[in-house]
Parts: sequence; structure tokens; C-alpha cells
Amino acid sequence: MRASVAIFVAAAGFHQANAADLLEVYFAAQSGDPVFAGARAAQQAGQEKLPQGRALLMPVISLNANSTLNDQTTQYRGATLFPSGNHRYNSNGYGVTLVQPLFRQQNWLAYSEAELQVAQTEAQFKIAEHDLILRVAQAYFDVLVAQDAVQLADAQKTAITEQLEQAKLNFKVGTATITDTHEAQARFDLTSAQEIAAQNNLEIKRQTLRQLVNVMPQRLKPLGKELKLKAPQPADMETWVDVAQVNNPQLAIAKSAAELAAKEVTRNLGGHLPTLDLVANYSTNHANGGSFGVGSDSTNKSIGVQFNLPLFQGGAISSKWREAQANRNRSEDELENTRRSVATQTRQAYLGVLNGVAQVKALQQALISSQKVLEASKLGQQVGVRTNLDVLNAQQQLFSTRRDLYQAEYSYLLSQLRLKASAGSLAEQDIVEINQMLY
Repeated sequence: MRASVAIFVAAAGFHQANAADLLEVYFAAQSGDPVFAGARAAQQAGQEKLPQGRALLMPVISLNANSTLNDQTTQYRGATLFPSGNHRYNSNGYGVTLVQPLFRQQNWLAYSEAELQVAQTEAQFKIAEHDLILRVAQAYFDVLVAQDAVQLADAQKTAITEQLEQAKLNFKVGTATITDTHEAQARFDLTSAQEIAAQNNLEIKRQTLRQLVNVMPQRLKPLGKELKLKAPQPADMETWVDVAQVNNPQLAIAKSAAELAAKEVTRNLGGHLPTLDLVANYSTNHANGGSFGVGSDSTNKSIGVQFNLPLFQGGAISSKWREAQANRNRSEDELENTRRSVATQTRQAYLGVLNGVAQVKALQQALISSQKVLEASKLGQQVGVRTNLDVLNAQQQLFSTRRDLYQAEYSYLLSQLRLKASAGSLAEQDIVEINQMLY
């Protein structure tokens, strides 16, 4: 019943002879999922914030050059030794200027803010890594659930077909009424409709998986028959919450945002502070003529410090400072909300694992009981104490229980991954461990 259904789609990137497992699909998604590719590009872009912030502390060197054609007419009034007339000549020159910030508080704060922005970028990428693992596992298991549903519908249809043929035969020999035949026929028609819906749902789940990896394997390895159930370790919900408060990447982003907002308050207040720069210039100019008809060459060198103190800018600095204060208060509130949300998510994930363990065990026992009910119903029908409808209901209960069990097993595994994601410890090794449960 756990054998996977063949998927008739070209599977470039997957081994054609064998079924693909969860780890292979995960590796394919790492290179084929556009969402994760975008997250990787965003990480690379975010890392550039640090050199951009560092550049504010480094010297700025600029080169300038000029070449000018001059056409000058001079007519002096009164007696003079200098000749009047028209002078046409070319002048050109170049210069180099260096400005090294000595004291710019806003630049230093911008550099420290860049470090926080890079930390946010890394936390965002970690969230993307966790999200990829969860999306791959969800899509993979959704396909398996859909395959199980198709197989169960087919097996149920086969069983009902046998029951329908038996009812028709019994009616012919007079040991059953036409009602038994109608009941079996109605159940057969219902199961046929359910089978069509299951096949359609399987195709939808396949396409969802295709969106992640851009190709489809011929087959997927299903979950093994013997699923080992494990409670969370450590077996204390608040310990998991404490770990999440330290390692959860969403909380790390909120903490960095709060620190950034606090630094913005100080940086905007620094708009009232003076700045001090070291300024050095070197320039040379050449002219092949001039007002007196002779050319000239000149070189200028200078070095000094430049002090600037803003006195009044229309109230813009004070306004930006008040804005930064309001944003700081908002970020602190958002940080507190994120703390509470992470704690709630972690508790829900922890309880989800515990509930999954209990639910799988209960359904395993229910499956055994449903099998016994079906066997007893068939035996009772043979001796005349059970009707055809009793057998059909027992078959329906058995297949529904088996379907619920499969779904509960996959949900249990996903709950484990979600708990580790909430605690900030989800990694490729967790995919490897689940992959070992497939066959």
C-alpha cells in the first residue's frame, strides 16, 4: 500500500532508474527554487552594507581637470604701460583633492548601523533556509499523501467491486435482496467519484513540487512501514521556548531593528554637532597667454583642517530626531510582539509533536481494530448475522482510518521540523534523518 505511484514526467536532474528521496528533492530545490535563489541574492546584496558604511570613514580623493579657450579684449582708459587689444590663448590645469573625515559622529554611527544591517541580512537568509526545508518537506509529503489517497481509493473500489459482484450473485440465487445490490452499487459509484478527485489532487500536488525543483522525479520514495515516534528532547516546553528566545532568526531580526532604531535617534541628534575634516589640495595650471600677452605656469599645494558647525536648518534636524524617537518606540513594541509570537509558535510546535505522537499511536491501534471489525463483519455476513451494508461500512472505516494514519505520520514529521525551525536549530541534518525513514 505504501508503494509510490509512478510520475510520468521527465526528470532531468534525478536518477531515472531509482525513486528520488527527500534529500535529493531538497538538493534540487536549493538550486531550482526561485524563491530561495532570490533570498540568496538578497543576502549577497545585504552584505555590501558593511563596506558602504566603512567607506564613510575612509578618505575621499577626487581628481579634476580643465581646458579653456580664452578670447579676451582689453581697452584701458587713461595712460598705462600695458598694451590694449585682443588676446586669444588657451589655459588648462588639473588638481587633486583629499578629504579625510576626522570627526563625523553620524558617519561612525552609520558604520555601526551597517553591521546591524548585515546581521539582519544573515538572519533573513537563515529564515529562507528554514522555509525551504519546510516547503520541500511539505510538498514532498503532500505528494505522498495524495498518492496514498489514490491507492486507497483504488483498493477500496476493488473491495467494493467484489462486494457488488457478490451481492448480485446472492440476489440471483435468492439469498439476498435487491437492496444489497443497490447499496453496493451506490458505494461503488461514490468511491469512483472519490478516486477521480484523489487523482486530480495528486496532479495538483505534483505541480506544487515541480514549482520548487522545476522538474519531477519518476517516483518518490514513501515512508517506511515502521515509523519511530520520538517525543521532543529535551522534554520540557519552556526549555524550547528559552532556546527560541536566543536563536530564533525572526527574533534576531527584531532585535537588530530595535538597535538600529536606537542608533538612528543618536545619529539624527548628531546633526547638531560640528564636523572636522582634513583637507589637502594639489593643483597646477598652465596658460599660453594672458591679459599682458605672456603665458604662465602655476602650482598650488595646501593642507589644513576644515571645521563646520550647523547653526540653523529650518528645524529639519529636530524634526528628524523626533521622528527617530517615534520609530524607536515602534520598534521596541514590535520586538516585544515578536518575542511573544515566537514563544507562542514554539509552544504550539512542541504541543504539535506531542499530539502527533499520541495521534499516530491511537490511529495505529484504530487500524488494528478496524481490520478486526471488517473481518468480523464478513464472517457475520456469511452466517447471516451481518448485512452487506455492515461490510461496506466496515470497509469504509478501515480505509478512512488507514488514510488518517498516513496523514498523521506526515504531520508528525512536519511538526518536528517546525519545532526545530522555531528554536532556530533546523538544518540539513534533520532532512537526512527523515530521509533515512524512507525506503
